[in-house]
Amino acid sequence: MAPPLIQLKDIKLTFGGTPLLSGVELNVAPSERVCLIGRNGSGKSTLLKIAAGLVEPDGGTRFVQPGATVRYLPQEPDFGEHKTTLAYVESGLAPGDDQHQARYLLEQLGLTGEENPHHLSGGEARRAALAYVLAPSPDILLLDEPTNHLDLATIEWLEQELDSRRSALVIISHDRRFLTNLSRSTAWLDRGRIKQIDRGFASFESWRDEVLAEEERDQHKLDRKIVDEEHWLRHGVSGRRKRNVKRLANLHALRDQRRNYRGTAGTASLAAAEAEQSGKLVIEAKGITKAYGDRVIVDNFSTRIQRGDRLGIIGPNGAGKTTLVNLLTGGAQPDSGIVRLGANLETATLDQHRESLDPNSTLAEALTGGRGDQIMVGGKPKHVVGYMKDFLFAQEQRGTPVEVLSGGERGRLMLARALAKPSNLLVLDEPTNDLDLETLDVLEEMLGDYDGTVILISHDRDFLDRVVTSVIAPEGNGKWIEYAGGYSDMLAQRGADLKRETAKTQPVAEKKEERTSAPVSTSKRKLSFNEKHALETLPQKMETLQADIAKLQRVLDDPNLYAKDRKKFDDASAAIAKAHEALSAAEERWLELEMLREEIEQA
Repeated sequence: MAPPLIQLKDIKLTFGGTPLLSGVELNVAPSERVCLIGRNGSGKSTLLKIAAGLVEPDGGTRFVQPGATVRYLPQEPDFGEHKTTLAYVESGLAPGDDQHQARYLLEQLGLTGEENPHHLSGGEARRAALAYVLAPSPDILLLDEPTNHLDLATIEWLEQELDSRRSALVIISHDRRFLTNLSRSTAWLDRGRIKQIDRGFASFESWRDEVLAEEERDQHKLDRKIVDEEHWLRHGVSGRRKRNVKRLANLHALRDQRRNYRGTAGTASLAAAEAEQSGKLVIEAKGITKAYGDRVIVDNFSTRIQRGDRLGIIGPNGAGKTTLVNLLTGGAQPDSGIVRLGANLETATLDQHRESLDPNSTLAEALTGGRGDQIMVGGKPKHVVGYMKDFLFAQEQRGTPVEVLSGGERGRLMLARALAKPSNLLVLDEPTNDLDLETLDVLEEMLGDYDGTVILISHDRDFLDRVVTSVIAPEGNGKWIEYAGGYSDMLAQRGADLKRETAKTQPVAEKKEERTSAPVSTSKRKLSFNEKHALETLPQKMETLQADIAKLQRVLDDPNLYAKDRKKFDDASAAIAKAHEALSAAEERWLELEMLREEIEQA
């Protein structure tokens, strides 16, 4: 086995109170691809900084193979005093590196090299930072949330680029599809320690559940043993003194073991405060057009959104996703065309840029608006600390300034504010940014249970597949097309070919590359929203079809119908044949989904 490129041994770090890292071990061999998994706040980013040599631990050792080159991608890059993106990327090259790589990668990532790094958007800054770490072709890449703020085309380009390189990878990401496609081993940072398996992310969730179930069984056995020993202590202390002293010491040790046990972190309790039901029609757009100068953002687009729909909007950064949402929800007026909003609409919005957060306010003030200890949740008062706990914030964080919260904590805070407002229409702009995988699971379930309508802008392919019922995608020149199903369904309908425009706002320039639909992760398989909806509605659909068939059959039972009304006979014959075909398809689909549900429940 090849010696590790980088080795962390017995790493310890404490920021007051409970240790963040306690005896962490991590080895990364040449060309190894590791996904680093853990809850928000578990210390993943800190561990990556220790691996990069940027943070000194309280204890333990860091070893890097002599001569090995390491590059670290932080969540928020520091551009220093560099005047252009090209100068910034070139500053990361060593004398022997290929100097052309800097300009080549910037071009591939949709940048010219002349941009001022300090005036870049979030997506542009991430692309410049990626060019900086990729240009030297390092031996090991440490990537902290590399897909944040990137659009789908750039994410897929990055996947192919990383897959083609021989560099070892350590990746922190909330993007399941990205991790599934790239990782070959998994390091799970949990309660200050790392558990590692030589399998990629696709196996993580089932393995994690096995580990936690075994741990729960062990704790149950420990509790039973303590009960037995305490019973002996009360009723059986007699006879040999030395044996009793030793047994009492063992009981004390068992109690210490139980007392020092760090249970798993809680699960977020996400629930949207729902307003009264909206009308059946939520939004209807007919032939809407919007342009800024000569640039057409939306050209003659029409759609009809009904109560309960989950609409996903995708596209490159700068394609006009936010503009389209504003047009649909009444936040902006089209240049031509009509938008009609349904009755009794109550909208709650999540802003991806977190711009509405005052960095100088405390966590509690951001939730209450600075007004006392109560927050209105669904029109009812709730103590702010109780509501904080629903979103995995500790009571001690009540006075924490917003500016020191992690990206994941800011994401949960924005969700908490958005979901407190009574709504029947949720508009979510990149809700998955910075959220850990467990919170993503809870968010998916919450959206599945939400009775209202959801409009979702996202670049997370797996999240789209699990949540939405249709996808709107840009086709260039202001044209937008709606596809039934999730992201993978959209790819199949488009022939698995993502079109790339050459506008400056788009990250991957020039050539159009064929993309095939990435397989949806099958680990810990769950029924998607579409599947659950179909399983619930198909029985009613089958009953309706059966009633239609019976009604048509009664018409055809008239022996004189053919002679009296040939057209009615032909129409009824065609309709009953079509209904039989639809019933057969519905029955087959229901049976398939019912078998899948049973398999999942028995797994």
